Amino acid sequence: MDINVTMAGSVAKLHMKGRFDFNVHRSFKDAYDPLLHQNGVGSLEIDLGEVEYLDSSALGMLLLVRERAEAQGKPVVLSHPNPTVAQILEIANFRKLFTII
Repeated sequence: MDINVTMAGSVAKLHMKGRFDFNVHRSFKDAYDPLLHQNGVGSLEIDLGEVEYLDSSALGMLLLVRERAEAQGKPVVLSHPNPTVAQILEIANFRKLFTII
């Protein structure tokens, strides 16, 4: 999985590409963790537009980043899920926990 971080104003955007599963746990944490403590970052957007697959461990990682970000006062938004990923998020009731755009 490729993870690229860009800034758009106060929004830190994590662009993800490939399979989102347990194998990317460390690289995902390494990408988002510094953003939680960075001044000038007001929120996180996780762009799932090029994620072709996610499993239950990815759902757990998303819940963890949400918990950690909200503890810092930084909301997390999930964006551009493809239909398959959107269906998984819907089944897991993530619309109740995240803003999904």
